[in-house]
Amino acid sequence: MAGAVRALIAGNWKMNGRQDSSAELVKIIAGAGSVAADLLVCPPATLIVGFAALARGSAVAIGAQDCHAEPAGAFTGDISAEMLKDAGATAVIVGHSERRHYHQETDADVRAKALAARRAGLLAIVCIGETRQEREGGRTLAVVGGQLEGSLPDGGDGNDIVIAYEPVWAIGSGLTPTGGDIAEVHGFIRERLRARFGPPGQGIRLLYGGSVKPANAAEILKIDDVNGALVGGASLKAEEFLAIASVCG
Repeated sequence: MAGAVRALIAGNWKMNGRQDSSAELVKIIAGAGSVAADLLVCPPATLIVGFAALARGSAVAIGAQDCHAEPAGAFTGDISAEMLKDAGATAVIVGHSERRHYHQETDADVRAKALAARRAGLLAIVCIGETRQEREGGRTLAVVGGQLEGSLPDGGDGNDIVIAYEPVWAIGSGLTPTGGDIAEVHGFIRERLRARFGPPGQGIRLLYGGSVKPANAAEILKIDDVNGALVGGASLKAEEFLAIASVCG
């Protein structure tokens, strides 16, 4: 694990989980004490209150998967960052590629949500990443750089912002970039963060996401400027999630 900051292993449960899924959270909480990393579980919104109650006082934090940019209003079906905070969340994922694709969220939308998270006192996990077509066209760094510039609000530091690099073509596909590919992109992101934010840019954690699993976690998490992982499917099972987190040290 490169870098002086404490690693963060975040689980994105996506649209999975019901009340009985709390059994997996209980197992994660039980194993969290032996892990040298911050653990965050982001369940569906319906489970946040219950999960936050179960996790209270433990080494596991509870987050959310999205928020609205406004604190309140006539936005049927939406949930504000303030509501998430009130429910017990401490973090929120914004700009995940599935939100960008299925809901046509723009960089400006993501930036507004990151600002909302800051306003509510939540850690914003800002997701960026290129499609396969963009990678094959040699545009990875241009795309990632553009998303980074447009999605991040001014100011802030590692206390309120985390960046998650998730190549879109790797999410849920079982495919992962090479270690060299990940190192190149994470090094590029770190350079951009230092240029924009100065010394605080060094303390912003950079997570890798995209088919992270126990079999490849050790290799990925030892790469320079990889400060943790945003885990999808493997975070639904406590055993797999803890196995990924256990390689941090």
